Amino acid sequence: MLKVRIITPDTTLFEGEATSVTVPGAKGSFQILVGHAPIVSNLIKGKVTISPKPADGHDSFDIISGVVEVNHNEVIVLV
Repeated sequence: MLKVRIITPDTTLFEGEATSVTVPGAKGSFQILVGHAPIVSNLIKGKVTISPKPADGHDSFDIISGVVEVNHNEVIVLV
């Protein structure tokens, strides 16, 4: 499982586990799965999608821009 956090300067939008996360990368959307290579990437306007759908029902978040960092099955999305 991936440990996922989506955070803003003011609050944490999501913190939990997922099997995949799809983000709108600056050079196109890409999916992060368990075992993904370490990466830091700029994000553009689009949706961050979490799979499977979390218990709270929010499986996607609209963003304007941000950064994603992936390292050792931990995904941090700063928006």
